[in-house]
Amino acid sequence: MKQFEIVTEPIQTEQHRDFTLNPHQGAVVVFTGHVREWTKGIRTEHLEYEAYIPMAEKKLAQIGDEINEQWPGTIVSIVHRIGPLKISDIAVLIAVSSPHRKDAYAANEYAIDRIKEVVPIWKKEIWEDGAEWIGHQRGYHDDAVERGQN
Repeated sequence: MKQFEIVTEPIQTEQHRDFTLNPHQGAVVVFTGHVREWTKGIRTEHLEYEAYIPMAEKKLAQIGDEINEQWPGTIVSIVHRIGPLKISDIAVLIAVSSPHRKDAYAANEYAIDRIKEVVPIWKKEIWEDGAEWIGHQRGYHDDAVERGQN
């Protein structure tokens, strides 16, 4: 296990949470992002993620550095899974510990927002009626946009 990593196997939640444990930390916040079945009224069958792994892991570590600058004393672990994922599989896990809960929550939310902004990860959403690649995890199914559900 690395502190910041891209994996192809199911994410081991406990390993990443345990990495952030420290006697000086009073809070650990673990966020897991799962594959959901419905997005903007469209049924998802499954997702496929791809990443430029060396750069993605570098960017995850950069996010960890940014968090440590904004919330000193935090310990961060971030892992994102690539490859095919079924409904309810964990796609991303962010574990943040800090002396106090407020910083752990804020840092965790910051991390997921930054992942979507800067990490070179792409997902392919596979629906009943087609599929679409979405760069940096942003984009919409054409039918949903046409129906005004964006």
